[in-house]
Amino acid sequence: MKNVLLSSVAFLGLTVGAMAADLPSRVAPAPVAAVPVFTWAGFYVGVQAGYAWGNGDFVLSSTTGPAVLPFQDVSDSDGFVGGAHVGYNFQFGSFVAGLEADLEGTGIDGAGTYTFRDGSTLAASVDLTVQGSLRARLGVAFDRVLVYATGGVAFANFDTDYAFADSITDATTRASFDNTNWGWTLGVGTEYAFTNNFTARVEYRYTQFDDYRHSDDAFFDGGRVSTEAEFHTVRAGLSYKFGSY
Repeated sequence: MKNVLLSSVAFLGLTVGAMAADLPSRVAPAPVAAVPVFTWAGFYVGVQAGYAWGNGDFVLSSTTGPAVLPFQDVSDSDGFVGGAHVGYNFQFGSFVAGLEADLEGTGIDGAGTYTFRDGSTLAASVDLTVQGSLRARLGVAFDRVLVYATGGVAFANFDTDYAFADSITDATTRASFDNTNWGWTLGVGTEYAFTNNFTARVEYRYTQFDDYRHSDDAFFDGGRVSTEAEFHTVRAGLSYKFGSY
């Protein structure tokens, strides 16, 4: 009888243990760590380089006497550009808005020659040494990809040399001008964040510098030369965004 009782107690214990093992666990699951969502908002700095091409229109005219000699000559200009940029972005959902400034040294140069009816010539050469801009950026973010448009004011320093060869006197008169000129720029680009802090971009911009005039009687009394330049530029850039994500 004692053995039967012990066997019954053991069997009951095993049955209860098996049933308990089949019951749902009351232990709370481990919390899942939240993954931060990438944001374009914040301060950033970077570098860029690219290639620019365009043309400059040179116009010569006289404001005195019968020698009114207006002409227009187009000079092809191109060269490499490179420099640095700095900016700040705000993000509102998928929309990104920001302000960016850049400054570049350039190797853009061009030259043109005009021949007058009497055989005299005016040769002009232009070197664009430094340029920069202050622009707004507006874009749409697809997580780590940003597609944007940009536009604002631009400035550049032009070193311009002229040589007027008079066919009658056989004399050559030279003049040089160093001007900082203002204009505007407009473009589009794509930027990709390949880490939480580093981004790479490709950008196209059109830039036009408004007409600036050189008044000098070196060529002839009342002579005036004006220049208007426009450029297309493709750039690639690398930026460092401050912040952990």
